[in-house]
Amino acid sequence: MQYSYTPHGVCSRAILIDAEDGIVNKVQFIGGCSGNTQGIAALVEGMPLDEVVKRLEGIKCGSRPTSCPDQLAKALKKVAEE
Repeated sequence: MQYSYTPHGVCSRAILIDAEDGIVNKVQFIGGCSGNTQGIAALVEGMPLDEVVKRLEGIKCGSRPTSCPDQLAKALKKVAEE
């Protein structure tokens, strides 16, 4: 199923997620640091949602209290709730 999440406090404007049966099939960040967000998306493909959240939640970007990986974790938590 396709999901869209609007991140807060980061450069990315949207995170598009395809997930089914608790597995991340595909992630696409709109905006942000292209190489970093593409790398994150490639690494989490095929992983269980809860494992991605466990690994990425709480990561900061410099002095910001959040990051694109942290925002992905927040998005996946919402996906898991649905």
